[in-house]
Amino acid sequence: MLSRWRAHAAAHLAARTALVVRAVSRGLPLVCAAMLAWQASGVEAQLRATDLPAVRALDQRAAPSPVRAPRPLGELGPFRGITVGPIENSQQPGRGYGTVYSEALLDHLVRMGVTWISVTPFGRIWSLSSTEIYMDFEAPYEVSREGLRTMIAQAHARGIRVLVIPHLWVWSEVGWRGEIDFPDAEGWRDYQASYRAFVLAWAMDAAAAGADAFSIGVECKSWSGRFGPFWTRLIAEVRSVYPGLLTYSANWDEAEDVLFWDQLDLIGVNAFYPLAPENDASFETYEAGAARIADQVETLARVLDMPVLFVEVGYTTRENAAVEPWLWPDGMSDVAYSEEEQARALEASFRGFVPRDWFAGFFLWRYYANLDDVSQEAIWGFSTHGKMGEPMLTSVFGARFGQEHDPLEDLVFPEPEPLDRTAAWWRSTVID
Repeated sequence: MLSRWRAHAAAHLAARTALVVRAVSRGLPLVCAAMLAWQASGVEAQLRATDLPAVRALDQRAAPSPVRAPRPLGELGPFRGITVGPIENSQQPGRGYGTVYSEALLDHLVRMGVTWISVTPFGRIWSLSSTEIYMDFEAPYEVSREGLRTMIAQAHARGIRVLVIPHLWVWSEVGWRGEIDFPDAEGWRDYQASYRAFVLAWAMDAAAAGADAFSIGVECKSWSGRFGPFWTRLIAEVRSVYPGLLTYSANWDEAEDVLFWDQLDLIGVNAFYPLAPENDASFETYEAGAARIADQVETLARVLDMPVLFVEVGYTTRENAAVEPWLWPDGMSDVAYSEEEQARALEASFRGFVPRDWFAGFFLWRYYANLDDVSQEAIWGFSTHGKMGEPMLTSVFGARFGQEHDPLEDLVFPEPEPLDRTAAWWRSTVID
């Protein structure tokens, strides 16, 4: 017990230290950064997923039957979607989900031809060795859930459907959630109990708000290929409280190993596939790469007889973005900004996948609740807003997808207008 407490304390200390370093690197005075870390470490004031009364009430019910109940997409597909990120900054209140800013964003998306959005409420864990998931993420859980409900109502009022995807943030920023692992059964038991409570809480919130689809997880690569009984029970419990479509957001190199696809309605993939093995690849190389990947994904779709949804797909706005598309824009230096690269990578990917009859659609990663936000990622980030990729994306949304008919004649990508090198000199400039 003492060694476990020491490990837990060490994880918290590491997380607080990382938070101080990150805050100072972004210009916050050291004293303020230390106070922020001290406030963030107030575990007794944080809401754990397992503390939620609604989730505790589920424990009193009989276990639901693990019966698969796949639902046909029907009029719900194809998915012409964009992921809408929350404004994860407590210094910008009133600019996240369910605000006048998100209304303006949704109006813009309607004009683009978007029919779906995904929203990503966050929970957090301190580190890859932590077992407890906390429901608050720079805002209390009650505030976050109310914003989510309002956001869903705003989308529905505009004829847009909503996929809810609870995400996990590793607070220390050391490692990736797909690497979560524990050395013993006790650690896994505690983590899975917390994870179950986290997912069920948001599933009940999604049901109450009338969300159209729900993802039971994101990039659980280290454990989606094992613990079959846990996943079967979790999916059955989610179905008992949530009536809509269910998917799971597998990492691009995880999808073939997931145990439980046949218990869901869609195969979901975070599709950050590399389109080329090395830099300075031609568009033809990108196109061939996308076609090759599509053939591989098609095998999975045919074997399981299920549609495939790209829950996330996107490329940053920089040279060679399709070689390692998963690289996060934060922390990059010496970035060669390129709207052309982002647009051609997206075009190659869409040409490879949109015509396939098993392809359910995609969600572009990502815009933010405030359309003009610049606080969440650098200009070379994933958003296509105001860039060459946006009119191309609008064209794709206007095309008929392969599940509707053979759409090749409809996929007309507009030629990019010549760049105004005087007004936009930075497009070809190396950004430090």
